[in-house]
Amino acid sequence: MMGSKYASLSRTAKPRAIVECGSYSNPNNGCTDEREDAIAAYTLSLAWYITQDSRYAQKAIQIMDAWSAVIRDHTNSNAPLQTGWAGSSWPRAAEIIKYTYSSWPNSGRFSTMLRNVYLPKVTNGSHSNGNWELSMTEAAIGISVFLEDRAAYDKAVSKFRGRVPAYIYVTADGALPKVAPGSGLDTRAKVINYWQGQSTFMDGLSQETCRDLTHTGYGISAIAHIAETSRIQGQDLYPEVADRLRHALGLHAKHQLGTPVPSSLCGGSLKDSLGPITEVGFNALSNRLGYAMTNTQTLTERQRPAGTNNLFVAWETLTHANNPA
Repeated sequence: MMGSKYASLSRTAKPRAIVECGSYSNPNNGCTDEREDAIAAYTLSLAWYITQDSRYAQKAIQIMDAWSAVIRDHTNSNAPLQTGWAGSSWPRAAEIIKYTYSSWPNSGRFSTMLRNVYLPKVTNGSHSNGNWELSMTEAAIGISVFLEDRAAYDKAVSKFRGRVPAYIYVTADGALPKVAPGSGLDTRAKVINYWQGQSTFMDGLSQETCRDLTHTGYGISAIAHIAETSRIQGQDLYPEVADRLRHALGLHAKHQLGTPVPSSLCGGSLKDSLGPITEVGFNALSNRLGYAMTNTQTLTERQRPAGTNNLFVAWETLTHANNPA
């Protein structure tokens, strides 16, 4: 982490008033800049906490202040997802600074930015592929915790409870996966189409498995992040999602490690890889709750130290590996 570009004390933030993000980064007007500045703020906040070198805290504050002074909106088709990604990283940085550093004069302006620019874009969810609503809900949870806004927090938890069963299948669901409230997926054909054409369902299958493992990883990661944040706040959501989360991690880890994909699963082939997203869920489910997760453990240990996906996941070996807290 300390050797990454995100920990640099010479970083210059690149804020803009309107961040415009289209599908597959076309256009990309400030989108990468915003995500990377948010990850940098979090990285620098962690660096401050670990080293107690105040230069890192001051640089994190400088980046957060730069954006809170300028940004007004996210636009174009990917705006909700972009807001979810950056809005997941900003509160992590801000929480560390708020509670461990002595002075942040413009913290109120940053809170106003989160409330007025970010929260409205993510709080109502999405009926796109499930990783969208999960990342948006992760941002909503983090922002509501930072703002100490119980109503916004409760709304986000409700979204989470509706989305997770519609994102990860377990056999107890029956012949078809569950659907999220308001999705309009009211026929078998619509559900199968939404699940990328997959008509055979097994424990741990994700709504995006047959799309690719990378987007599936985004969704799994957000589920773990939300459960972890809520647990810290005194509401343990892990019992509600543990079965789905452990099966999802296990199924995808198994095939990423090389177990042949049966023809009944996505036509016999899976694309891409999960990315550095297994640490939080593995630590919670295996280390704290005692589930045996052999494949997830093997993949997690093979990927260490987990870095960043440059979107909203960063440094989770550092923060969560073998962490009993």
